[in-house]
Amino acid sequence: MCTAATYKTKDFYFGRTLDYEFSYGDEIAITPRNYPLNFRHTTACNSHYAIIGMAHIAGEYPLYYDAINENGLGMAGLNFVGNAVYAEPVFGKENVAQYEFIPYILSKCANVNDAKSLLANLNLTGTPFNEKLPTAQLHWIIADETQAITVESMADGLHIYDNPVGVLTNNPPFETQMFILNNYMSLSPKQPQNSFAKGLNLNSYSRGMGALGLPGDLSSASRFARVAFTKMNSISADTENASVSQFFHILGSVDQQRGCCEVTEGKYEITIYTSCCNATKGIYYYNTYENHQISAVDMNKENLDSTELIRYPVITEQHINFQN
Repeated sequence: MCTAATYKTKDFYFGRTLDYEFSYGDEIAITPRNYPLNFRHTTACNSHYAIIGMAHIAGEYPLYYDAINENGLGMAGLNFVGNAVYAEPVFGKENVAQYEFIPYILSKCANVNDAKSLLANLNLTGTPFNEKLPTAQLHWIIADETQAITVESMADGLHIYDNPVGVLTNNPPFETQMFILNNYMSLSPKQPQNSFAKGLNLNSYSRGMGALGLPGDLSSASRFARVAFTKMNSISADTENASVSQFFHILGSVDQQRGCCEVTEGKYEITIYTSCCNATKGIYYYNTYENHQISAVDMNKENLDSTELIRYPVITEQHINFQN
């Protein structure tokens, strides 16, 4: 289970938590402009926008979980188990395999409007990467500094929704997630006013009671509501340090601790990593479950005209700053 979010101060930020019981071996991957991207059903792309993100790299192919491109467009795939249904290749459509979807969009699109244009003729197929890496059941958030959309491939076709909150979790489908927010319309960062009944003297006995009723469990619908409330009421200075810090605090509201979400006997879902991309400047920040120190890779410090994939290992060991 995972949570993705957008955030805007002076710059545009995009990131996610990846919550799972194990890691596939993640790396920060930069796909330079001239690194060939081969697609299973459509024409290869040998010259394209540069991309940076978190990926499992299989046979020199970056299987991105989340990424941004050099124009400030971000995209992340999140589990959508039980609802994701992909199509067979169709003549006359742009057939794109599920595992290619992120590099396909980010290599070709400068913004969400470009992505919408491509999606109009796109057919998302269930073609697996190989027999050891079966097709994942996902849905996606695509965002730039002005708008966000959610893309879901289901039994009745490909759905593209405007995403006014700039947040995505897992199930249920996005339209239902948005509808459930109606249950929380009375929440506020301000202290509540007593409207329970006339003549009954009720008082706020604690700070934060305006958000009483905000769900605190780890289910997808609850995380969607919690991050939407936190993000949309969030205030920070527009400096880089303040913005990055605030973004990690926003996603920290749904951090998963080992032992609280058992998936099978003795196995627990945890927040393996949290990312925060400054999509404006091309910087990928992240921390991990064991290492909450923020690490960063700046794509613009690399040769973005290269033909070679650029890879950085994820720093997972705890770094503690002793002051004495």
